[in-house]
Amino acid sequence: MKAKVKRALRKAFPVVFWLLVWAACYRAVGQDLLLASPLQVARRFTFVAEASFWRCVGMSLWRTAAAYMLGVVIACVLAVCCHASKLLDEVISPALLVVRATPVASFIILALVWLSSANVPILAGVLMVVPVVFANVREGIASTDKQLLEMAKLFGWSRWKTWRRVVIPTVLPTFVAACQACVGLCFKATIAAEVIGVPKNAIGTQLYNAKIYLESDALLAWTLVVIVLSMVIERLLKAAFERGLRRVHHA
Repeated sequence: MKAKVKRALRKAFPVVFWLLVWAACYRAVGQDLLLASPLQVARRFTFVAEASFWRCVGMSLWRTAAAYMLGVVIACVLAVCCHASKLLDEVISPALLVVRATPVASFIILALVWLSSANVPILAGVLMVVPVVFANVREGIASTDKQLLEMAKLFGWSRWKTWRRVVIPTVLPTFVAACQACVGLCFKATIAAEVIGVPKNAIGTQLYNAKIYLESDALLAWTLVVIVLSMVIERLLKAAFERGLRRVHHA
């Protein structure tokens, strides 16, 4: 019992510490317009009882999920195609390096010329996912044991069976690591694109409105929503991948 209490206190200590730092900063600033107090932000969380809150959260999560799934599929297809064609690899790999190095805000502003504000966040999320997953999958395919490939060839395995039994198990750990690493990036890029594009029913739009109307308590409250959702998404995805990997190993 004492051990459980100690663990609970140890986990609570960082939260309490930073809340005290926040309260001290609020006292030092002395202006609600510049920095809201923890109590003011807590009062703002009454918006979770409003239907508009859940519409915003639902649409932002939908855009993130669409961007994430689309990005993973595109990255895997490109990685396999680039492995099969050296010419295609020489064309695609530098382009993805440019995408990875370019600030996402540049793509968002450019995309607003061509796409609707509701679709730009999806594009921003895809651009965050594709380079990361592509690089890891491409590296995983290239690192496949050549002796295992020769063995599969000697046994007369088909190309699909070789990929299923040799290549995919080799690529799977790097693929999972890439997917776990970029889900948070995808969510944040989607929210950033919403802030710039201001689509209807979006967390980013609420952040933009809070900034326009100088509501620091609303701005901080929605920021905390983003942080909590990002942590929940990452943990759920990690648990799903771990369960999937266990099933693959048992199979």
